[in-house]
Amino acid sequence: MRVNFVCWGNICRSPMAERVAQGWAEREGLHDVTFTSSGVSTEERGNPIDPRAQRVLARNGFSTGGHRAHQITAREIDEADLVIAMEEHHLSRLRRLAPDASNLALLTDFDPDATPGSGVPDPWYGAASGFDDTLAAIEAAMPGVLKRVRELGAS
Repeated sequence: MRVNFVCWGNICRSPMAERVAQGWAEREGLHDVTFTSSGVSTEERGNPIDPRAQRVLARNGFSTGGHRAHQITAREIDEADLVIAMEEHHLSRLRRLAPDASNLALLTDFDPDATPGSGVPDPWYGAASGFDDTLAAIEAAMPGVLKRVRELGAS
């Protein structure tokens, strides 16, 4: 089972979601799922997780090392069981890249308290506190994400 989280540059939201999903899956005993992350742009290719995101992840007990940003490919979309975007415009880009993909979703669609289609705002442009808000949005969606992963066959 493969789940890929996607944002713009793959240095803030999507690697945060990847690391949070890994942590939650480990706590819940889900072992046959691989979480990855990608961006829809090439702007940050090769860069590590943003230092502000690293601090928030580490402070909350999540892994931060070993990440290098990369742009998602049509093949990665095809090989994933689930591709979860942070915003609608990421979904649009993914649909252009893989028009027949049926495995695309928006992260906030997994949070029953989120406004439908709202997406997770990009914290990169604001204060460091925005990364705490991003983590909260990701964690709010995680029970729904893991439920879907189980429905798709992970155990």
